[in-house]
Amino acid sequence: MKVDVLYFAVLRERIQLDHETVELAAGATVAEARAAIAARHPSVAALLPGVQLAVNRVVAADSQAIADGDELALLPPVAGGAAPGAIRISARPVTIAEAIEAVTGGDAGGEVGRDAGAVVTFAGIVRRRGHHLSDVVRLEYEAYREMAEAVLGEIAVEIEREWPGVRVAIHHRTGALAVGETAVVVAAAAAHRAPAFEACRAAIDRLKLRAPIWKKEIGESGEAWVGLGA
Repeated sequence: MKVDVLYFAVLRERIQLDHETVELAAGATVAEARAAIAARHPSVAALLPGVQLAVNRVVAADSQAIADGDELALLPPVAGGAAPGAIRISARPVTIAEAIEAVTGGDAGGEVGRDAGAVVTFAGIVRRRGHHLSDVVRLEYEAYREMAEAVLGEIAVEIEREWPGVRVAIHHRTGALAVGETAVVVAAAAAHRAPAFEACRAAIDRLKLRAPIWKKEIGESGEAWVGLGA
């Protein structure tokens, strides 16, 4: 059987392919696919034990069987939907004003927006001193956009369920960002400040853990992917 395999971040860079068709034995599992890809691309074999695999945009266990025609995405560790109108991943700049508008303005904010007594925001800014390099000049963000949007939507729905009455927006940039530019903005609106603070922090923390968005530090002294080195 044949599957479409997608590569991101350091894997894409080493293999020098965004995607390819790989032939596997009928009924192959995710673990067997991982082994086949390691044999096919020795340059990434040592990295693959730390890589998650998603089948048709859903993270899969190693024991899951793969079917002919499935999409298999290899997801390196990240650095670090049903929410209508509040999730955005794109190359265009993100602003705190737009995120606030998404949770308070007009039809987008709904009843929560009209009754918001507190709006808490978080902005992630590209800094000179990075995780690996102390002389960063820019970060390059890469995302599996379709899956990342779904994951961010799930996070927003979870948070709005855990903190009833809260509205969350998450806007993230991709592409090359210079020091001082804004990479991500989170806004949380609520009637009172406590749930707004808690929801905003939970959103960025969960994004860092779960969203298939990667960043590479480019500095005067070299370059390094954050989250998966070597």
